[in-house]
Amino acid sequence: MKPRFLMLLAAIALFVALAIPVRLAAQNKPEHNNNHQFHHYKLMDLGTFGGPTGWLCNDQTFGGGACPVLNNRGTIVSGADTTRPNPNAANPSIFLPPTGSPPGDPFIQHAFQWQGGALQDLGTLPGGYNSIASAISENGLVAGVSETGAIDPLLGVPAVDAVLWNNGKIIDLGPFEGGYESAAIAVNDRGQAVGWGLNTVPDNFWFFSTQARAFLWQNGAMQDLGALDTGTDAFAFFINEHGQVAGASFTNTTVNPVLTTCTLYQLEIPTQDPFLWENGKMTDLGTLGGTCGLPNALNNRGQVVGQSDLAGDASFHAFVWTSPGPMRDLGTLGGSSSTANWINDAGDVVGAADIPPAFHAFLWRHGVMTDLGTLGSGPCSGALGINSRRQVVGGSGDCALDLTSHAFLWENGQIIDLNIFNYPGSGLQQLMFGYNINDRGEIVGLGVPPGVNPGDVFTLGHVFVLIPCDGHHPGVEGCDYSLVGTTLLPQAPAPPAASSRSSGQPFKLPRTRFPFRNHILGRPLVESGIDGEGAAAQPQSQGPESPQAPIVMLQPASLDFGTVRYGQTKTLTTTLTNVGTTTLRISSITITGTDTADFSQTNTCGAKVRAGKSCGITATFKPLGFFQKNFSADVSVSDNANGSPQHVALSGTGEPNCNFSCSQCPARICLCHQPFGGCQPFVLKESARDLLLDPKPASACQNATQSFRLATPN
Repeated sequence: MKPRFLMLLAAIALFVALAIPVRLAAQNKPEHNNNHQFHHYKLMDLGTFGGPTGWLCNDQTFGGGACPVLNNRGTIVSGADTTRPNPNAANPSIFLPPTGSPPGDPFIQHAFQWQGGALQDLGTLPGGYNSIASAISENGLVAGVSETGAIDPLLGVPAVDAVLWNNGKIIDLGPFEGGYESAAIAVNDRGQAVGWGLNTVPDNFWFFSTQARAFLWQNGAMQDLGALDTGTDAFAFFINEHGQVAGASFTNTTVNPVLTTCTLYQLEIPTQDPFLWENGKMTDLGTLGGTCGLPNALNNRGQVVGQSDLAGDASFHAFVWTSPGPMRDLGTLGGSSSTANWINDAGDVVGAADIPPAFHAFLWRHGVMTDLGTLGSGPCSGALGINSRRQVVGGSGDCALDLTSHAFLWENGQIIDLNIFNYPGSGLQQLMFGYNINDRGEIVGLGVPPGVNPGDVFTLGHVFVLIPCDGHHPGVEGCDYSLVGTTLLPQAPAPPAASSRSSGQPFKLPRTRFPFRNHILGRPLVESGIDGEGAAAQPQSQGPESPQAPIVMLQPASLDFGTVRYGQTKTLTTTLTNVGTTTLRISSITITGTDTADFSQTNTCGAKVRAGKSCGITATFKPLGFFQKNFSADVSVSDNANGSPQHVALSGTGEPNCNFSCSQCPARICLCHQPFGGCQPFVLKESARDLLLDPKPASACQNATQSFRLATPN
């Protein structure tokens, strides 16, 4: 969804937040926990292949989110310049960076894979000069694009094909339905890749001149996922481990006479809705009343987050969609607009929301939007990533998030400036954005080298990674494994003065848009290969520690039970390991959080776990209820380790266990109740708690817009 004329836009402050009444979300004021202690981090520059620039994929959807370029093994993918001149610089592909103005990289760029300090050149298809990677799965499959060496006769630019890399070997997924352009955007552990490509059917809605279509590639074949209703164009952006696909699609072919965020306010197009595709069916997720909806992330529970225009398309709100719907408006922090950028498997959502006259990063959890505050380098902040431990990363600074932006980490109620972990000789003068954080606490972001104006971070920046000096990164050279409170942390360098604006200037919620907009000028590294994916992910440390104290690691740090029928049970196990040097003394292991009655635990830990020893914690999910519902809680371990209590996030979905025998009622909600002993049609009056208990005739049930079946459980 990247028309060339849209790519020429240079501004990142795109969305005017108009002062109109809006429905507010439940809110918490900024949380601050000055007693929390942090690990130190080791800062590393990823480097390049000898050329001046590298590239970090972000914002594939126009919605503002990060790309899944970091996995839990600590592997990072994207692209970097070589030293060789690019023959296609004057006539670049629409799928390759840079996508700003001027377009075209003067150097040949290749997709890379980085791990443990080694930068591997993933190469290109035969005949192609340039390639880029946009996503990596947990088992190391890499999705991206590569030039093919041919020229697209329809667009007159170098043709590119969607590709996968497996153990360093490139796989051509091919063009799309006779077209000349395709791009793989995401991939899962099952080897299923999704993206979009151009066919040869004429289309007047985009710069491309032909239709854009979403695809799923699996088992050597590329499948067209179709489009919503009578729409003609669709884009697939995300795929989870269950094979569910999230994307966006036109719903018709009637052009709306309004400019929306779906085209950066530059082009009138038909209504565009986000979708979820599963097992051959594309489900329309709807909007919050407007004609533009954008998905920004998909988790392994099938939940989709993003932003949607409200009625009139004058403002947009963050949303979360959970099956069976409808889309839920997350509200704002008091202004008119908000966007959701990422969601973890527990359903925690992060993004940015208006809080006039600025905007702040937020964490939305269990219906409450919490303001994460700012660093003080400017009045604005935005969150881009969150992991299973509810650690959040993003940027904070002026309200263009450029000159004064500093990358931040928020955890346990405290926000800190990641620039405190910078050091002389790092090659970076300012860490500006944190984009991704994995379950091991490793952070990928963008910074600028000495002598570069911070406002040029998207054209002259560096990609960095921060490695936590904790229990599951033992023996890292240069790591300081002591703990320090926020009041004792070194002070970050003072940023430039925050930009100001007159009171009459409209407030804008900025968005770092376009794929691969972010660039780096890294130091040259040897083009060395990586044997496989390296060591398996180590257990996750849930709290701060020092070498002289017990150190708790919980692996995995989150347990997703999937869908379980009411009355049935499912068990999953996490392992607690004491990687410290002294005995861990456990005072309690309990279930805490929202749905404590639906989860239980047993364990083999006892009261003590000696240094180097492990024990198991088995969690059981037995949901109770009538209607389909998402459940969440935590296993909480209280002990003598720093950072106690440690947590394992629990999540699952309960569904009714019904045996339908009546055919006259639409299966919208399944309600099981043994005493009724059969199936009766009822009409849902206002909510699940407010039922008309007198059975209605079949005709009433058939004509009801909201109805349910009452059936005997299996």
